[in-house]
Amino acid sequence: MNITKAASPADGSKHVTDSNRHSLSLHLEPEDNQRLTNLCGQFDQHLHQIEKHFDVIVSNRAFDFTISGLPLQIQKTINLLQELYDLTATEQLAPEKIHLFLQESNHSEAVLDGDGKVDPNKDASVTATIRTKRGLLRGRGPNQNFYIRSIQTHDLTFGIGPAGTGKTYLAVACAVEALERDEVRRIVLVRPAVEAGEKLGFLPGDLSQKVDPYLRPMYDALYEMLGFEKVDKLIEKNVIEVAPLAYMRGRTLNDSFIIMDEAQNTTAEQMKMFLTRIGFGSTVVVTGDITQIDLPNNQRSGLKHVIDILQGVKEIRFSFFESKDVVRHSLVQRIVDLYEKYEA
Repeated sequence: MNITKAASPADGSKHVTDSNRHSLSLHLEPEDNQRLTNLCGQFDQHLHQIEKHFDVIVSNRAFDFTISGLPLQIQKTINLLQELYDLTATEQLAPEKIHLFLQESNHSEAVLDGDGKVDPNKDASVTATIRTKRGLLRGRGPNQNFYIRSIQTHDLTFGIGPAGTGKTYLAVACAVEALERDEVRRIVLVRPAVEAGEKLGFLPGDLSQKVDPYLRPMYDALYEMLGFEKVDKLIEKNVIEVAPLAYMRGRTLNDSFIIMDEAQNTTAEQMKMFLTRIGFGSTVVVTGDITQIDLPNNQRSGLKHVIDILQGVKEIRFSFFESKDVVRHSLVQRIVDLYEKYEA
């Protein structure tokens, strides 16, 4: 990579029309037309994504790029272009992957304290990773890194934040990693069977079939990491267990990785019951979004209640996500922001 500033008698930089905007040149190496096409995307779609995100102008002639904008945004753009070009040697880029890298760039300078809050005095540059037989997953941004590290080092972790921030997906990935390493004997998936403002009526089938629709996000993650056939075999062998929250009463779960999803729809009594099921050698992850509570009659959410009671306990980690951590379509982040603004 060669980076040069446009000629200027003063300091080598070239000012664009606005005195606060600059331009820098970037030359990508090695020169490979196939990789360049992969980087730019069809009709320069990937470059347009980057321009819009960083509010810069990216122009290029073959492998020579010029980026114009504010200095900090130019540097972030250059770093990202180089990182993506390196990636083109082994991977095919797509708009979804570009979006993930752009989201990660939002957090490149943020760090967290022990409670998951931004802390400029700590280093969050080390990326947390999850290794499964299907590949390597890494945290995107300090909140995901903190969340992954919390799950890997604590018996009880809460992941709280809006939809699309990776709470459930990363928890399932950590469960698969622990199972493949023989750190646990089984994975237990739990979710309160609360209808999201709709009446679904009578659901036919056995217990597993009745609960399956509520656990679909966790199933999707399992299928992606283990494959359909293996997941089905593990369910048959009871290595992966599906359990509605109501059926957890009276049990003690040892040597298990337990995930409770949509925990905002538990009552305070249900949350207490669930948390007292933890046995020896078990890891528990509780995920939820306290802005999407579907409990009837304005019942207080058990997830909100437990934050007040347990936050600050050294052995328990709370990881809080924000709209900027959303890794779905960029519009989802804007929707979350606007709803928060309206409700505030």
